[in-house]
Amino acid sequence: MKTVWITGGTRGIGATTAKLFFEKGYRVAVSFSSNQEAAREFQKEYPNILVVQGDVSDAQQVKAMAKQIGNVSILINNAGIAQQKLFDTITEKEWDQMFDIHVKGAYLCTQAVLPHMLHQKEGSIINMSSMWGLTGASCEVHYSAAKGALIAMTKALAKELGPSNIRVNCVAPGVIDTEMCAHLTEEDKASLCDETPLGRLGTPEDVAEAIYYLATAEFITGQILSPNGGIVI
Repeated sequence: MKTVWITGGTRGIGATTAKLFFEKGYRVAVSFSSNQEAAREFQKEYPNILVVQGDVSDAQQVKAMAKQIGNVSILINNAGIAQQKLFDTITEKEWDQMFDIHVKGAYLCTQAVLPHMLHQKEGSIINMSSMWGLTGASCEVHYSAAKGALIAMTKALAKELGPSNIRVNCVAPGVIDTEMCAHLTEEDKASLCDETPLGRLGTPEDVAEAIYYLATAEFITGQILSPNGGIVI
């Protein structure tokens, strides 16, 4: 049975993706950083999914999580944060935190699982970006920059690991109705629906299906799939 590790996996897109892979017959492990309540609720609902705690931007904690989880065949670098701020008010700490969680986290977790994948000459890595990583977003420059870095990392790593039969792809969701959209008013959401050709916000299920597709499509690597309802074309 293949093992899937999903970082940031106890709520939102991560939790929905974990449930999908579990239902498809995979051994699933999810990691979380600090939200104990969400982790408890998730573990209560899915007692057969392994839940581990650790900071993806801390090398020692990543190694400890990887040891707990064991050999990983599919890694989904999903851990992330969001923040809306004018560029000239972003602090150095906020800038570093954005890159530490998104980019350094993906780097550390990928390095942690690679030895097994290289030995097996098989593996799949999914990096979670955003449509803002493709287009950029006003008042989210640090978020856009970090997500853009993940896209570049995906393409470069796909070239490097392809000869070892390890695929690296990226999912760049549009506006998805999760906790990260909690700051939006109903009026904001209605306006976004109007701007979206498919006429609605995305769901975590929409994104989970895209992740599963790329994780299991054996002749696709180095690609960016953006489930966004057509808001970015």
